[in-house]
Parts: sequence; C-alpha cells; structure tokens
Amino acid sequence: MLTRLDIEALSLSRGERRLFDGLSFSLSAGEAAALTGANGAGKTSLLRAVAGFIRPDAGAIVFHGADGEMEAETAQRSALHLLGHHEGLKPQRTARQELGFQVEWLGGSAEAMDAAVVRLKLSPLLDLETRKLSAGQRRRLSLARLVAAPRALWLLD
Repeated sequence: MLTRLDIEALSLSRGERRLFDGLSFSLSAGEAAALTGANGAGKTSLLRAVAGFIRPDAGAIVFHGADGEMEAETAQRSALHLLGHHEGLKPQRTARQELGFQVEWLGGSAEAMDAAVVRLKLSPLLDLETRKLSAGQRRRLSLARLVAAPRALWLLD
C-alpha cells in the first residue's frame, strides 16, 4: 500500500525547453495537491513523470509503502491511476463493455463495478456506445474505473 510520494529536486524538460527545475514536495496518504499554472508550464508532464511515462532530467520520484521505499515500477503498476485529458475509451464499445473491460484489466470486481455505476449514476448510460456520450458523461465513466479498482494515488489531469 502506497503511503507517501516524495518529489525531490525534480527537473523536467520537453524538447529543448526546461519546464521546471528543483521541484520538491511530499504527499502522504489522504492528502491532495492541486497543480496550477499557465498552459505549457509542465503540469501534465509532471503527472506523466510520476506515472512513469516520461523520465525527469534530474531529481527523484520516490514512492513509500508501509515497509519503506517501493520500487517505482511496482508503485506505478499497482498503486496509482492516471486520468488524462483523453479518457481512452473505445468509441464502438458500450459504456458497460468499456467499464467492464477497464475494471477487469485493473483487477476490480463486478461488485465494485456495480457500486461505482450506482455511485456515479451511470445506469442510464450503460447501453450507449461511448462515442454517443457527452464529455461529462465520458469523464464520469472514466472516473468509475478509479472507484471500482481503487488505487492509493490518483493523478487527475
């Protein structure tokens, strides 16, 4: 179980442009942080670095569990969710099919999926193809997988 995330003197560039340098902070279980800044400031890039999709120029991203430091790959694979700008939904699948696939892929149960559907009021949408959902409905469907297959760290872009 992930208990803390430490960002230590992190520097990140995209192309030839330095986004930020020397960024440090810690988050413990139950805490939240909001990233603010202008477009292109590096908010999404920071989330992608924490998720393991891009490599920082310098510094460290350290995950801690109850027994001490966790391997980054283990934490990224089993302890976090990244929900980006694009939900990654297959347009030809129904909401039920897409949510079922994602929840199963992430190790959630059918019971947890049913509870997420109720909690996020998705029942009327389940038989619609995801391409027919509004942007807000697609976002709720994407959030349902976070509820149905819990992870300690949610990275919401």
